[in-house]
Amino acid sequence: MNGKVELARGFIWAADLTDSELERAAQGITERTYNKGAYICHRGDRLDHWGGIVEGLIKMSTIGRSGKAVTFAGLGNGAWFGEGSVIKNEARKYDLVALRETRLALMNRPTFLWLFENSIGFNHYLLRQINERLSQFIATVEHDRILDSKARVARNLSWLFNPVLYPGVVKTIEITQDELALLTGVSRAVTNRSLGELQDEGLLTVEHGRVTVIDVKKLMLYGD
Repeated sequence: MNGKVELARGFIWAADLTDSELERAAQGITERTYNKGAYICHRGDRLDHWGGIVEGLIKMSTIGRSGKAVTFAGLGNGAWFGEGSVIKNEARKYDLVALRETRLALMNRPTFLWLFENSIGFNHYLLRQINERLSQFIATVEHDRILDSKARVARNLSWLFNPVLYPGVVKTIEITQDELALLTGVSRAVTNRSLGELQDEGLLTVEHGRVTVIDVKKLMLYGD
């Protein structure tokens, strides 16, 4: 039990819980590791867990009837997802794919609902989480419609440094250009060129398999 409590204590929502609530939460958490390219769930699946990324990277996406793939968000270290589907007890409306080996913490639905119904602190966290995610999705629609490719790369990268959605990311993120291209919805060549230009502008530095952001605020507003 102590190991589970210590694991749970590291999650962003733990700070909003009482000690007894945290212990109850820890009892309902299991861990699972997914290989690169593995589907965590398909659109239409029932996944009766609230998920958190201990370590890894996930793409939230779907494929339309025309065959066009649409990426909603990338989920990095510390991100939690799926609260809407758990609360409404409905099938998932998107695919979740591990872009690299990913370790997940999975809270079962009864535990999640107990916290939802009994913990004021947990509900405060959920409200912040849902508000930030809504802002992200609205911004993503805006980016796709009015921004050029480089600005889309900059904006999508900046979201991975959001402290509410991705508390495990500080200034450097382990991400390849292929992974960022998949999240952004542009080609690898365009992503590579965009990152090089953003580096020349002093906004970030690129190394093999990682990006360090120097000015996240300018990335968030890039293209305005």
